[in-house]
Amino acid sequence: MSATKVTERASVLRCDNPGMMTLEGTNTWILREGSGRAVVIDPGPDDEAHIAAVVEAAGEVGLVLFTHRHFDHTDALSRMVDLTGAPTRATDPEFCRNAEPLVDGEVIDIDGLQIEVLATPGHTNDSTCFILGAEATLFTGDTILGRGTTIVAHPDGVLGPYLDSLAHIRELVEEGLVTRILPGHGPVIDDPASVVDFYLEHRAERLDQVRAAVAAGAVTPREVVERVYSDVDEILWPAADLSVAAQLTYLQQQN
Repeated sequence: MSATKVTERASVLRCDNPGMMTLEGTNTWILREGSGRAVVIDPGPDDEAHIAAVVEAAGEVGLVLFTHRHFDHTDALSRMVDLTGAPTRATDPEFCRNAEPLVDGEVIDIDGLQIEVLATPGHTNDSTCFILGAEATLFTGDTILGRGTTIVAHPDGVLGPYLDSLAHIRELVEEGLVTRILPGHGPVIDDPASVVDFYLEHRAERLDQVRAAVAAGAVTPREVVERVYSDVDEILWPAADLSVAAQLTYLQQQN
């Protein structure tokens, strides 16, 4: 398994953990400025073959970053520290080793590679994106996927902040500060404006459907799911329950 070069500074290794939530698998991003030390974003699950491939491709690692707490992004943490000795940073202190938690707006510099931290709560309350300004590229973790839409699962996922995060990303796109998205799952996004607009429209449509279901007598998340997600494979309904719970909470807060 070898890394695929995507941009001048970024390469990707995809973990062999495909699934309903992970699409083809978790994307581990390896960034480097010239011959400097590497920065690894989301080393993935505790998969020895994948971790070994990441370490080999990265060479000397200056820092490991996490976009959010989900295990398919973070479970490699201890093994990465053992193998590389690199510090790790995340918004949640639980995933920090020998370094401080990330701060919104800070600029990290590893041997000339500059990465700006962008807090994007919503998918989880610790969700964080990273801006590679030299390439107008945004690493989104699960906030925006390369295909389809992500889940905002109650109670860790909160819809209001998520919509605010999408709006913030849309502003960065409009300002030309983001022209490419490298997600935590799925393919590269070269037209971020249309994808962010699709995400916002999708959320607005779902909220309208949930409002209609409640008006028709649905009370519990499952009752809403049975009306709104009737065309979705029932294996996904438990996840839909959590998404609807987040939407119901959001609608209650708007009243």
